[in-house]
Amino acid sequence: MILSDRDIKKYIKEGKIKITPKPNFKEQLGPCSLDLHLGNIFKTFKPSEYPYLDARRKIDFEEIMEEIKIEDGAPFILQPRGFVLTTTKEEFSLSGDLMARLDGRSTLARLGVIVHLTAARFDPGWKGKGVIELGNMGTMPVILYAAVTRICALTFETLSSPAEIPYLKQRDHKYAKPKSPQASKINQEIRKKIR
Repeated sequence: MILSDRDIKKYIKEGKIKITPKPNFKEQLGPCSLDLHLGNIFKTFKPSEYPYLDARRKIDFEEIMEEIKIEDGAPFILQPRGFVLTTTKEEFSLSGDLMARLDGRSTLARLGVIVHLTAARFDPGWKGKGVIELGNMGTMPVILYAAVTRICALTFETLSSPAEIPYLKQRDHKYAKPKSPQASKINQEIRKKIR
């Protein structure tokens, strides 16, 4: 069941959903979602000697990415066909009986900005900033503002029962408690299967 605006406020008050900084409900709360703001750290692929990305290759994808940090309120220009990893300004955590989904906002989609290309689910027990994959499918650069632009909407769903093993207690979680965007770790999965 998806939480309504009234239940989102209730769950935040009860501490089942924790969000820092505290949301401005008048600005951020919708009928069944909570908008989150763009963070200020970005990762993008830098020019590399590798002609393609291969998950079987022994490469740390962090090494072929460049981190860009800007001040709150500063502009970030997302180029046409550009791709960056970033985070939400807000850090959030979920109780063991809740999950969340992150969706892009229609307002930005109409400019060509794709938010969260695929991995939009946050499992029960999640804690950290939401990492977002941003792309520009349009033909013109789009300027986004760190900590100002409401970049995405978070919806919350209740589980039929609390998760037996919440995210942070899983042995193989790869992206726990992120404070900044992290490059893909898919090569760790592939290497385990190849051995």
